Amino acid sequence: MRQATGAASPPGAADPDWAAFLAARAAGTVPADSPLAPLYLPLLEAATAADGCRVFGHIAASLDGRIATTRGSSRWISGEADLVHTHRLRALADAVIVGAGTVLHDDPQLTVRRCAGRSPVRVVIDTERRLPRGCAVFQGGPPTLLACASDLAGPDAPGTAQLLALPRDGDGGVAIAALLAALSERGLCRLLVEGGGRTIGRFLRAGCLDRLHVVVAPLLLGSGVPMLTLPEIADIAEGMRLAVRHFPLGEDMLFDLAIGRRRPA
Repeated sequence: MRQATGAASPPGAADPDWAAFLAARAAGTVPADSPLAPLYLPLLEAATAADGCRVFGHIAASLDGRIATTRGSSRWISGEADLVHTHRLRALADAVIVGAGTVLHDDPQLTVRRCAGRSPVRVVIDTERRLPRGCAVFQGGPPTLLACASDLAGPDAPGTAQLLALPRDGDGGVAIAALLAALSERGLCRLLVEGGGRTIGRFLRAGCLDRLHVVVAPLLLGSGVPMLTLPEIADIAEGMRLAVRHFPLGEDMLFDLAIGRRRPA
């Protein structure tokens, strides 16, 4: 499976800085003098983990740490600038990874449309094979891998998807380390974990996340789905205190967190 299999997308909101950044990357140079370099170059660094993957996540949340309402409404918490940023992350990735809940609630295409670039391979983690066959990611476009538990793989795959049968971890979900190994074998090594919060939390708990972009919108919801699901701790000192950089995205604020494959307590 090739690294960039989607057709080149229209540039959307034309951005000469982004076009120059992509051109430099395609030429095999490091576009360090680009105004976009401080934000995006860390994502292009060589992998240091044994699995050969460079894994970065992205999630948008309200000021009170919610990513959706109780009924699942999440469009759009962040603004247009973050939507463009999300599509840029996809354009830099070999594959974009989401959980079944994100597909079920949002039915995303997971393609690059709001900037220049190629769409990545789409990876859907659906351990129990509960997604309907009519989801957009199964209906053509870039290749889709459906990662499920090996005991539920079976002979049939929904639509144009290809099944990726993987062992379960101790919690019964697809083993994240096994997923990274399987993607690396296919040449998919620069990976974007786009959501949702439970899926990103699983990557964190497995020690399989290098960086995380948290975009906070000036919005209060008061209730809803929490940004991340992590193990409970008893003391503040047990929390993960991380090196952070800040980037304004329109009215939103992006926090670039250096995870470095650390695990929560």
